[in-house]
Amino acid sequence: MNKKQAMVQGLKTLGLGLILLLISTYLLNFAFINKSVLPLYMVLPLGIIGVAATIYTLFRGIKKIVSVFFDR
Repeated sequence: MNKKQAMVQGLKTLGLGLILLLISTYLLNFAFINKSVLPLYMVLPLGIIGVAATIYTLFRGIKKIVSVFFDR
């Protein structure tokens, strides 16, 4: 894989991380607003898993982009 392809793949990963960031934020907000309803217990774990996936995806994308610039 050349540097251009690695850079594009890193940017795609960051784009996926941005989408996950928006979705997981919405899920957490929805879970904390509706505390008295049953879906809280179904939506809250999804939001927490989404936040963990967001952090992992964003760091992986940043690592790919940084490796393009600083690897020899």
